[in-house]
Amino acid sequence: MSSATAALPGTRASLGATHFLLRRLHSLTGIVFGLYLCVHLLVNATLIEGARHGGQSTVFQQQVDKIHSLPFLEVVEWAAIYLPLLFHTVYGIYIVVTGQPNVGKYNYGKNWAYFFQRVSAMILVLFILFHVLSMKGVLGVSGLTFDPNQATSSTAAHMQYSPFISYFVYPIGVLAACFHLANGFWTAAITWGLTVSRESQKRWGLVCFVIFLMTFGAGITAWAASLNTSPTPTAVAVPGDHH
Repeated sequence: MSSATAALPGTRASLGATHFLLRRLHSLTGIVFGLYLCVHLLVNATLIEGARHGGQSTVFQQQVDKIHSLPFLEVVEWAAIYLPLLFHTVYGIYIVVTGQPNVGKYNYGKNWAYFFQRVSAMILVLFILFHVLSMKGVLGVSGLTFDPNQATSSTAAHMQYSPFISYFVYPIGVLAACFHLANGFWTAAITWGLTVSRESQKRWGLVCFVIFLMTFGAGITAWAASLNTSPTPTAVAVPGDHH
């Protein structure tokens, strides 16, 4: 009698080579969305200009105008943001469900990173749903909807809608996003065979830690700036406006 045990349906082993390909597609879509997140946080950090002057950020408004002037913007959003994020989320949930964290048995740093990567993923699912649906107006709450023509004031109104959103939802969401991003970049290098040795993984880990500090710093800068900006719409200067 053979001692081999058949893989249970629905497990990673049962998927075989399919899981190998899906795992790399999951990693690739994570990298794509991660790069977008870096840009998103850096653009949002320009809100600090308006907060410093107690008014609207012309730099932030200019960046929003550039983005919304892109041709086929909705196609770009779906192809480069929503679809990669959707696949990464759905397959990520599968990975979480079938994963076997061992932090209770082996209390090592990377095992805890594995655990918190899954925790941050679950937080991000809820946070991104709220962030996107509320700012896009899907939730039907006008005070939470983002207006690209009044980018600074509508962002400030969104962030200042309630203390729960201001001081719990966004700080936790930004922290989870930045940790998930940095640790995801670290594991992606292993997945693609770029960091094979322990030394290379350590060096790349330092780079990823810097990425975490930079993105979290940008996110907290945007958060603090939005809380110190007036949510009342005002005229915003745009390039070429000489009135």
